[in-house]
Amino acid sequence: MPRITKEDKARNRQNILEAAGRMFRSQGIDAVGIAELMKEAGLTHGGFYNHFASKNDLAVEVCGASFAASLGVLARMVEDGPGQAGSPLERVLAGYLSTAHRDAQDGGCPSASLVTDAGRHSEAVQSAYAEGVKGYLTGFAAEFLREAEEKGHELDPGEARHRAVRLLSEMVGALMLARAVRHVEPELSDEILQTGRSHALD
Repeated sequence: MPRITKEDKARNRQNILEAAGRMFRSQGIDAVGIAELMKEAGLTHGGFYNHFASKNDLAVEVCGASFAASLGVLARMVEDGPGQAGSPLERVLAGYLSTAHRDAQDGGCPSASLVTDAGRHSEAVQSAYAEGVKGYLTGFAAEFLREAEEKGHELDPGEARHRAVRLLSEMVGALMLARAVRHVEPELSDEILQTGRSHALD
């Protein structure tokens, strides 16, 4: 039997992380069994513990990696600056509260898809989630300050932070509500998204 190289092991670990990211966000951490997860990753059940000590350890890494990817998108939008589609925060808001994000099979951004799981799981999972939330708040507050400076307005950093907390809270809340009713009340779901897009930055 051929020996597994370091590259193969790293690739297998990444496959597990990616499969878990999709499945945890779309189904919830508790709903995903290790056997099902490893099958999705294209690996055997027994190989899981060669990479992770427990499902909880995997959940911590998935949470961190998922937020890193989402925050990377935010960073790129901020770096691109204002455009025809609006300011960076307007584009973030439009993408987050879109029907495509609401209907994403993989659950989309972990801020909404893992919010309930984070509260139910270990402190390590909650800490990984909290770091992701803090990353969003820092990015949003910095962008509020940049926009104010660009317009020649003075904005207190504390007020920018309050606006960031409010924006993230409204985004996550609106997306969760829109998802909760989309199958039985699609028009209400769309209304929630539309209202959020129109007023979260007021």
